[in-house]
Amino acid sequence: MTEPRQTKADDQKVPLLSYCVAGVKVIFLLAVFRVLAGPFTEDIFGEELLPMPTWEWLVVTATPVILLWLARRPADWATLSNERMFLRSALAFYLLYALASALLQGEWILWLGVVASLGGLSGVHYLNHRESTHGR
Repeated sequence: MTEPRQTKADDQKVPLLSYCVAGVKVIFLLAVFRVLAGPFTEDIFGEELLPMPTWEWLVVTATPVILLWLARRPADWATLSNERMFLRSALAFYLLYALASALLQGEWILWLGVVASLGGLSGVHYLNHRESTHGR
């Protein structure tokens, strides 16, 4: 999955991992929009047209975890050196929203989002630690 793909136009190799990172970023922007859309529609139209996220938040939270799983090789993880802060920030945002919503809304599926976020954050920590031991 993370192997480079040969382009026909100019015979350059494009790593598929960059497409995965772009997908995670787009999904993060859509998730932020999704969280803000509910209160926005309530302010503008007087009624909440879009309820707060529940099951779809679990899907959104799983995307960085899938990226971490795909980039678990040391060479791929080194390629993500510029994206690590973004991954940590996105996972922290997902964790805070899932935790607050699970406590306040009482949705059990959001607890799975909390677990996925914690798993992703621990995966980032593990891969960072593993890379530092490989560098020695």
